[in-house]
Amino acid sequence: MADKYNITLSELTELMENRAMDGKNRIEEKYGGISKIVDLLKSDATDGLDANNTADLENRVEAFGRNFIPPKPPKSFFVLMWEAAQDVTLIILVVAAVISIVLGLTVENDPETGWIEGAAILISVVLVIVVTAGNDWSKERQFRSLQNKLDDDATISVIRNSESVKIFTKDILVGDILQLGYGDILPADGIYLTGNDLSIDESTLTGETDHIKKSVEKDPMLLSGTSVMEGSCKMIVTAVGPNSQAGIIVQLIEGRDEDEDESDDESEPDEDDQKPGDEEEGRQMVNGTGKHKPVKPANKKEKSVLQGKLTRLAIQIGYFGTVAAVLTILVLIIKFCVSKFMFGEHQCKLTAGEGNNATVEWVHSVHEEGHCNNTLLTDGGSVEWTIYKGWQSEYIKELLEFFIIGVTVLVVAVPEGLPLAVTISLAYSVRKMMRDNNLVRHLDACETMGNATAICSDKTGTLTTNRMSVVQSFFMGKLVKHVPSRDMLTPGVVDLFSNSVSVNSSYSSNVIKSEEPGQLPKHLGNKTECALLQFVGELGEDYEAIRKQNTEESFYKVYTFNSKRKCMATVLKTESGFRIFVKGAAEVVLGRCDHIIGEDGGSVALTAKTYDRLVEEIIESMANDALRTICVAYKDVTEEPDWDDEDGTLKNLTCISIVGIEDPVRPEVPDAIVSCQNAGVTIRMVTGDNLITARSIARKCGILTTEQDGGNILEGKTFHKLVHDDNGAFNQDKFDLVWPSLRVLARSSPSDKYVLVTGIINSKLSKNREVVAVTGDGTNDAPALKAADVGFAMGIAGTDVAKNASDIILTDDNFTSIVKACMWGRNVYDSISKFLQFQLTVNVVAVCLCFIGSCAHGASPLRAVPMLWVNLIMDTFASLALATEPPTADLLNRKPYGRTKPLISRTMLKNIIGHSVYQMVVMLVILFYGDTLFKLDKASYEDKDKPTVHGTILFNAFVWMQIFNEVNSRKCHGERNVIKGIFNNYIFVGVILGTSLAQVILIQFGGYAFSTTGLNWYQWLICVAIGAGELIWGQVVATVPKTIIPSGMRLGTQPFTQEEATQARMLWMRSLKRVQHQIRVANAFKRAGHERHRRLSLLAEASSNSFKSNPSDASPAHWWTKKSSESDIKLKGMKPASQPLLEEEDDTNV
Repeated sequence: MADKYNITLSELTELMENRAMDGKNRIEEKYGGISKIVDLLKSDATDGLDANNTADLENRVEAFGRNFIPPKPPKSFFVLMWEAAQDVTLIILVVAAVISIVLGLTVENDPETGWIEGAAILISVVLVIVVTAGNDWSKERQFRSLQNKLDDDATISVIRNSESVKIFTKDILVGDILQLGYGDILPADGIYLTGNDLSIDESTLTGETDHIKKSVEKDPMLLSGTSVMEGSCKMIVTAVGPNSQAGIIVQLIEGRDEDEDESDDESEPDEDDQKPGDEEEGRQMVNGTGKHKPVKPANKKEKSVLQGKLTRLAIQIGYFGTVAAVLTILVLIIKFCVSKFMFGEHQCKLTAGEGNNATVEWVHSVHEEGHCNNTLLTDGGSVEWTIYKGWQSEYIKELLEFFIIGVTVLVVAVPEGLPLAVTISLAYSVRKMMRDNNLVRHLDACETMGNATAICSDKTGTLTTNRMSVVQSFFMGKLVKHVPSRDMLTPGVVDLFSNSVSVNSSYSSNVIKSEEPGQLPKHLGNKTECALLQFVGELGEDYEAIRKQNTEESFYKVYTFNSKRKCMATVLKTESGFRIFVKGAAEVVLGRCDHIIGEDGGSVALTAKTYDRLVEEIIESMANDALRTICVAYKDVTEEPDWDDEDGTLKNLTCISIVGIEDPVRPEVPDAIVSCQNAGVTIRMVTGDNLITARSIARKCGILTTEQDGGNILEGKTFHKLVHDDNGAFNQDKFDLVWPSLRVLARSSPSDKYVLVTGIINSKLSKNREVVAVTGDGTNDAPALKAADVGFAMGIAGTDVAKNASDIILTDDNFTSIVKACMWGRNVYDSISKFLQFQLTVNVVAVCLCFIGSCAHGASPLRAVPMLWVNLIMDTFASLALATEPPTADLLNRKPYGRTKPLISRTMLKNIIGHSVYQMVVMLVILFYGDTLFKLDKASYEDKDKPTVHGTILFNAFVWMQIFNEVNSRKCHGERNVIKGIFNNYIFVGVILGTSLAQVILIQFGGYAFSTTGLNWYQWLICVAIGAGELIWGQVVATVPKTIIPSGMRLGTQPFTQEEATQARMLWMRSLKRVQHQIRVANAFKRAGHERHRRLSLLAEASSNSFKSNPSDASPAHWWTKKSSESDIKLKGMKPASQPLLEEEDDTNV
């Protein structure tokens, strides 16, 4: 279809590769000017495309493509499973499982059951792969859903059928005429047609930080992904989607990534550097919703409060686990050396002659050289013993087992379920926050908001309704508090005011009459300008007719509004010279006037006395009524002035009118601010309004009380002087004298907001350091939004630049949504705290139990597969249960934690220690006295050959204590009623019931695979009662005051410097991600050790039936040990003398 147009896609692509004057020259030389380009594309610079001509629109799509870059197809679940299976540690597990199965089928005495442990390992590997792949798949879906919502909401103003309309950026076509304004991000490539004072930020593509002035004469080339920093323009679209310059780069980046993936399979992407949805960054940029990240990565915020504290906690837990592991290994080695080299427990070599049922008479003698030969008479044969006192090669196996036990202790100490809990909590909260009009762009902003101590909020649209209307006006020397009638004003004044407002406003600002009777008109564009345009209509004038008579192409010069200028001016060419229309802040524009329209409609001089009276009686009076004051003025000149001399041009004006615009406070804002104040969050209002208006609005909102004043409210200029030294440099010490009492910053600039935000964040006045959230809607707010801990952009009034600099987008521009975000953030923080309280209790008990059991018996009381159940399944379920607790209003009844307060509070530490004591006492009693209490035979957990009732009770009681302690962990601030609200969380109830049912099935039917055996009703009753005792014990722990814990015990603080931030984030994102991998490796080693001992034990048990010694001769043989016997038997095929003798020797050793 390219032949339908007189220019091809390749020609347009080649044209847009030119820059600045090269592009202008190329257009002139090859095509004869910009107007010819418009003709070649069969478009119209004034009327745009014909929206009703669907055939033409379809032809354009076929010829030039859509403004959409299809994202990479998502990885299927099976692909994610395959990637998860590539992990080296999982491969080790698989190899260990295969070896276990082979040995079980070939070496074991009972091949029918020998394969079970290996099969259990394989099932565990499959479970880990499925869980990992499911988590990755869920995260990828979430990121894609979030990005699709951002893309679908992106719109731009275009001209179609001679009207300015909003369309989605993905619907832009080549030949469309776009209307670009302040804050827009260009969604496609194009060529400048007409405009005013246009400045573009091209840093996202070129890296050039200086703003580039665009015009037909100098640089008409406009590129997708760049931002409008000042001014406005019309442009004709020449390339869209993958054919635009940014789109081409995106495709190159994606192609390079694919090549790297194919050539470097061994490299593992860091979770911190690449996450699901990153491939869509290019599509964000092309669709006008983001910056071109592949070319110039956006600065990431490395300041998440919770992440920093979790990193510090992970380090502290690592220290604890390392100390416990090293101590365990040392104790085992010392015990081994003492028993082997000091008290005569020596390795023996056994050689036997013929004969059965031998009667042994022991003769004990040791030569100085360390060995002796004792020949013992037997019935029909002889036995020769050789005793070795020195180092034996077999000892290496035992020392290796000690090391494996130490690694097990270290792995058990780490809360491997913590990353999953964080992910689940954040993902759950983000989805729920979208319903509360909070579109979260960065996950860490969700929990950071919960720690916010200060909110710097805009006024317009956030604290107010952003539904503006003119309610007071000053014309011809009279103040009117209603819409003046035509009889009150002369025709010339009405005409002058209407022309000034209609022309000297952005043509994208429009008032659309409602189709439904009784409904208010719809305001599109700048709300202040819409209020003025509506006021023109109320005066009986038609602003659209005036604009048709004065098109944007007829403007001679435009001074666009900015925070420094505080006004806007438009210059029209007239027959006698030039007419300059000016509007802006009342005190600024009135200060530039030397005349004013008097009572008769004529111009009179504006004296100093009249000026003071107008300021006091009109401007301040309106401001006291919380109105925004706008002055409208004009100036006629006969000779062309120096337009670059802005101050000289925009002076000696004639004031036409002063109007007061009302923007009512949202009715729900005062209560929301009270809630924030009760929650310990300080609200500061940052506005461009004058001081009087700002004070009035702040009082209506509740930010200021009637008694507050003085240092509580400052103007931007005053604030700047107070916080900078004589050389103009920012001074933190001077700033610290100002900000604690500051509540309102009026007539502020974006730089003032940036200084306020960064200064509070860096201040060390507060004990726990301040965490600052800020709202913004303009392009110049982007630095403050990026610098803040949490940046909120306005979804309705915000510019694209502001949205892309933010962490959260308020889809309703409402302050109450910020309060909801604070509540959700605190809920995330508490959810992580609850899980930590539960998980660390489990880990402390498990570490202590492993340490004590290993030192006492040389093996862990909790076996490999049951530990896999506790560490993987229980952690996953607990993460799901505790991380999905819904928020309550009580969350806003406490103070924020701040930046440096410990993650593990004294109350939480008290709960962890208290419940650990209860569980340890119970476990040790069962461990050492369980056979007596439960009237069992002495068959302790050390038996590797088969599951025992003793070991099953030990494991069952441990799990039931965790199930009931999970209920206790629902509260982490000392609350007594742990059941309150439990049925509001169906997930929690389901997890508790599901875990309980799974535990019953595992105990009764797990069998050899899970090292369990069925229990009777009495044993079940005791185990469940022990677990339920956690609820009673929880009330006892709640009674103990938290002051029993020394204040110096601080876990999970964040004393990071700025330089440590990057390392902290990387440590958190990478090390915790691999914790689960570490436990799988350790379990593989544990199973390997257990496999060796189990085979030896089976041989030892079988030997007792064929080789028995005289019990009366057992007592002198204390040098005989279980391990030496097993080793001898393995070497010579012999069997130990008797099982009772071995047990007696073992008890003596212990």
